[in-house]
Amino acid sequence: MKLLHRLVPWLLALLFAFTGPARAQYTLCPPAAKPPTEEQQATGLREARDRGMLWRATKDGRTSWLYGTIHVGRLAWAFPGPTVRDALGRSDTLALELDPQDPAVMVKMQRYMARDPKLTLTPALDRRLRAQLQKACMPPALADQMAPEMLGATLTVTAVRREGFDALYGIDFSLGQAARALGKPVQSLETVETQLGELISDNEDDLRANMAQMLDDLEQGNVIPQMLRLARAWEAGRDEELANYTEWCRCVETPREKARLRRLIEGRNAGLADGIDRLHAGGQSVFAAVGGLHLVGPEGLPALMARRGYTVTREPLPR
Repeated sequence: MKLLHRLVPWLLALLFAFTGPARAQYTLCPPAAKPPTEEQQATGLREARDRGMLWRATKDGRTSWLYGTIHVGRLAWAFPGPTVRDALGRSDTLALELDPQDPAVMVKMQRYMARDPKLTLTPALDRRLRAQLQKACMPPALADQMAPEMLGATLTVTAVRREGFDALYGIDFSLGQAARALGKPVQSLETVETQLGELISDNEDDLRANMAQMLDDLEQGNVIPQMLRLARAWEAGRDEELANYTEWCRCVETPREKARLRRLIEGRNAGLADGIDRLHAGGQSVFAAVGGLHLVGPEGLPALMARRGYTVTREPLPR
């Protein structure tokens, strides 16, 4: 489960709460991603094409939408295409796993991400973590401030920066901005506790085992190929490839990893489906945008919504 330590888009934003603009001290680093300018936004929206996967879920005379996202992307990916924009426009509410623009969410996330001094790494793991932070152009002192597993997740996200990908260009942010510009409310389907409960260990043995796995993947160069294949499968809407993720990622091999993956993905799907169903039953047409891996397979959200009495159909996206 090394890669699937949640690729939440706000990880990088929260780094600045700990570090400030410390990146300038490094050389040979990829250029820092910047928010799109007004001109880039206008061009991006004008030229945007549909990416990802979209389903209709109809019940009681209303249609809601299930959209699979990815939490890192290229600049061009940050802008929803015409079919996705149309579905969002026809919805009453945008529902995200967590709303990264909600100040209350960010405050709680920052508190959760702070290091627990009672849980320590071995000296060898600590050295390896600090070396990876320096390699990723981040201050090694972050290891004294942030939870190690959150740093591991952040290093996973930033591993593909040199390939032109960045969490700043995850489509979740753009959808939130678009919904607010249209005057639509944005709802969180989960809590910070639910989102991070499986990511941050509450005992030292699990912490050290998880960090050893993450650092092995980073040091052995496994992360970048995994993330690039995942990103390209999402861009092309290859949900079957995403559904078979565990067969090709070489990252879910032990019984412990398999059990944790089930809790991280399938274990949260029922709660996500309940949240969407609750909003829909309350009279709202919902545009639910969640990580693409939550929408594939027999326990994915389309299957779960069908079991709740929805008529679920895949919406073709022009490529």
